[in-house]
Amino acid sequence: MKVCNKIGIDLGGTKIAAIVLSATGGVLFETRVATPRGNYQGVIASIHALVQQAMTFCNGEATIGIGIPGSQSPQTGLIQNANSTWMNGQDFRSDIAAALGQPVKLANDANCFALSESYDGAACDAKTVFGVIIGTGCGGGLIVDRKLATGRHAIAGEWGHTPLPWPDESEFPAPICWCGRKGCLEVWVSGSGLERDCKTVSGMHFTADEISERASSGDEVCRDLLNRHCDRLARGLAMISNIIDPDVIVLGGGLSKMNHLYTQLPQLMEPYIFADHFSPDIRSPVHGDASGVRGAARLWD
Repeated sequence: MKVCNKIGIDLGGTKIAAIVLSATGGVLFETRVATPRGNYQGVIASIHALVQQAMTFCNGEATIGIGIPGSQSPQTGLIQNANSTWMNGQDFRSDIAAALGQPVKLANDANCFALSESYDGAACDAKTVFGVIIGTGCGGGLIVDRKLATGRHAIAGEWGHTPLPWPDESEFPAPICWCGRKGCLEVWVSGSGLERDCKTVSGMHFTADEISERASSGDEVCRDLLNRHCDRLARGLAMISNIIDPDVIVLGGGLSKMNHLYTQLPQLMEPYIFADHFSPDIRSPVHGDASGVRGAARLWD
């Protein structure tokens, strides 16, 4: 039996979002709650409560898709690579399906973001799309012909845990990432990476939003921090472009709201691109921070 309504859940490090999409893509319900950090059973309970709320808008039946940090290992079925580390090693798919009493589909949260923006967002006209999350962490998702490309080990798009390419002397020694390796792109281009760089360079403790605001007000130190960040992000995206040559790159996450990225990134990427002519198409998300949960709802499509 075909079920028209779609429930999406976006499990983030600080919040869990829920949405109900109708058959035509209209939003019937949406809400969010704080994530019970470090509490796996609390995550299960919170999602169960959200789905119960959402079901009241679905006449008792709907598909359920969940965007998660990390991914489900095809080999073990357990969660891997989640920066919400309490999720790693858990049989989350089985546990949440048992709690909800029906099957669910899971995908990495950046994959859900990329799927949403490819389906009816900023990249709906593109064949190959790389969706980038630059927020607390750094993730990515690859879409080809409006379908997720996840890879043999469910790690396609995990550019945040590749090294910063073409580093200069000032970028050594590289900082240690939460994954245990040194110099991952995540420690350079995420919001937390920008804040760490601020502390290292200036000794100041500013959030990414504060750094952006102070740079806009003429603070030279903060302006230099944003320039350094943009240059590192450009090198990372140039590496991705050399590998998959996407038609469109969509930026998501909190840092995607910084307008200078869209004007500065193309020219900073160009020297690193292995092509005689390069004109990257970098776009801001249509659905903003709701893209992840919308993509999760579409995992059954």
